[in-house]
Amino acid sequence: MRISIVLPAFNEEKLIAASLQTVHAARAAFTALDWDSEVVVCDNNSTDLTGDLARAGGAKVVFEPVNQIARARNTGAAGATGDWLIFVDADSHVNRELFADVAEVIRDGRHLAGGSTIQIDHAPWWAGFFLHSWTVISRCAHWAAGSFVFVEAAAFRAVGGFNQALYATEEIDLSQRLNHLARQRKLKPLRVLTRHPIVTSGRKAHLYTPWEHLRFMLKAVFSLGRSLGRRDACPIWYDGRR
Repeated sequence: MRISIVLPAFNEEKLIAASLQTVHAARAAFTALDWDSEVVVCDNNSTDLTGDLARAGGAKVVFEPVNQIARARNTGAAGATGDWLIFVDADSHVNRELFADVAEVIRDGRHLAGGSTIQIDHAPWWAGFFLHSWTVISRCAHWAAGSFVFVEAAAFRAVGGFNQALYATEEIDLSQRLNHLARQRKLKPLRVLTRHPIVTSGRKAHLYTPWEHLRFMLKAVFSLGRSLGRRDACPIWYDGRR
C-alpha cells in the first residue's frame, strides 16, 4: 500500500513548514504497517517562499499556475503515486492517531473515502457556532471538510476529482459524487472520523468578520450555488489576506 499526502498551498510561507512537520510525524502510522508514503505540495502560483520551504521540508513540489483550490488539489493528485490520497490544507496540523484511524478505514475495505472533524486553533467564540453546525451537517450528510479528505485514488479519478467549476465548497461536491459511487458499488458512504480531529488555523476567523462569512453563505444560498462558480464571490479564499 502506498499513501500520498497532498497539500495545496498558496502563499503559505508562514505555516507550511510547521504543517509539514506534523505530516511527517504522522506518517509513522503508515510506516508501522510497512506502507510507503509520500508528501506532495502543490504550489498554487505563490509569490512568496512557499515552494522553497516545501522542498526544504522534504516534500515533492508540483506547480499549478491558476490560483484555485480545486485545481491545486487536482494538480497535486496528478503528481501523486499513491493508492490512496490524503488532502491536507497547508494551514492545518495532523497527528499520528488520525492517520492510524485512516489506515483502519482503508484496511476495513468498506469505504471509498473519508474526512475528519475539525478543531480551530485560536478562533474567536463565534467561530465555534459555525464549526458545531458544520460538524453536525457533515456527519449526517457524510461530507468531508476540505481541510482533510482521504480517498481511494482510483475512486477519485473515477468521479473526475475536484470540480474546477467551483471556487468554494468543492469538497462537498466531491463528497456527494463519492457517496453516489459508493452506493453504486454497494459500499458504505464517506466516513467522518471523530476521535482525533485535525487542527486547522483560525486565521480566517480573525481576518474576516462574522458578517463577511455570513454574507458569503447567504449569497451562495440565494444564488442557488451559482456564486460558487465565481472567484470574486468567494473572497474569503481568494482576496489574498494572510
